[in-house]
Amino acid sequence: MFWLDIKIAWFMATRQIMRSNIWTTLLIVGVMTLTSLNLIVISGILVGLIEGSVQANKNYYTGDVIVSKLEEKEYIENSNAVISQIKNIDGVKNYSARYLDGVSIEANYRTRTDDTKQPDVASAQAVGINPEQEDALTGISKFVVEGEYLTSQDYDKVLIGAYLLKKYLPVDSPGFAALENIGPGTKIRISFGTTTREFTVKGILKAKVDELTTRVYFVDSQLRGLIGREDFNVDEISVVLDPNINPSDVTNRLLAAGVGSVAKVQTFSEAEPKFLKDIKATFALLGNAISSIGLAVASITVFIVIFINAITRRKFIGIAKGIGISGRAIELSYVMQSFFYAICGSVIGLLMVYGFLEPYFAANPIDFPFSDGILVAPVFETGVRVGLLIFATIIAGYVPARMIVRKNTLDSILGRN
Repeated sequence: MFWLDIKIAWFMATRQIMRSNIWTTLLIVGVMTLTSLNLIVISGILVGLIEGSVQANKNYYTGDVIVSKLEEKEYIENSNAVISQIKNIDGVKNYSARYLDGVSIEANYRTRTDDTKQPDVASAQAVGINPEQEDALTGISKFVVEGEYLTSQDYDKVLIGAYLLKKYLPVDSPGFAALENIGPGTKIRISFGTTTREFTVKGILKAKVDELTTRVYFVDSQLRGLIGREDFNVDEISVVLDPNINPSDVTNRLLAAGVGSVAKVQTFSEAEPKFLKDIKATFALLGNAISSIGLAVASITVFIVIFINAITRRKFIGIAKGIGISGRAIELSYVMQSFFYAICGSVIGLLMVYGFLEPYFAANPIDFPFSDGILVAPVFETGVRVGLLIFATIIAGYVPARMIVRKNTLDSILGRN
């Protein structure tokens, strides 16, 4: 009997859909399509906003793997040996070793006439890089918005991050100091502990990665001498791998070689700042909340459509029951109609997401102030969302059909309440 009910339900559902008003069908499928897009795209954009920052942090700072100094150490001990270990690993495409030191930067000291006023001073992190090697790894030169990028021959010249300058970050706060009237060719004084030296700003660096825009960059050979690192021990090493290499495999090899005793070895995801992880989780939660509203709206829409359809066909349902068609077959016919609407809308939505929206945003990220937003639509999570939509739609179609079918057969035929 069950299979007979299925066959009858299928026959009734297909006849009902084929004979229904084409515009009504298109409207319901359109609602399902928009709901599926709402479920996938809203959450995907919110998460993608932060994912853009994560990818930028990886591409322009950490690389696939980053090796940094231990918290209790001043630098990576035996850095040359660590670099040799990295170079000997299959799949390592490039690397960049950096020297780091905290410094104080003073500007406008030549024009300051009142010694009672506070000097124009900001704290920053000095970074010593091999300009060619760093640019090959991160493409940092493309972020120079004023002036020029460093070369290995640039002595007493620096690149300065835009977030250290008031014209790029006009924040007026006692806890945050930024420099005024700085541009290419400007002289600044930089203090390394008790040593102070004058430098010329060669360029200004602006990117959507805080680690790039809050630092001041030197040629590594000069900074090494200024901070007393003639032993060539560096503070961090960023490593880029071939696309087919798993970063975890490389970190495991380095740890097995004993690098973990002198340095912290992390994949890009492990080195991801905690605040980015927290914001990503928050935005995912917010996206789910917004999507849930859309899911409820779609369910109510289907409920109303099926309910009105069943009410107007109440006499037909009564006659069908009177000639021996089971109530279960009638209910299943409405469930099949709901399933048809949900499947059509979901398939169209998925084609739009993976055929157009995802590749479009990958090629044309949304220009947010702090990241280049993309659309994140993992297949598994998207499948779960579509499954929820189909399930909710089926329930929304079953409930009104059940309400009408349960009514007395004679009352349904005669139109009595």
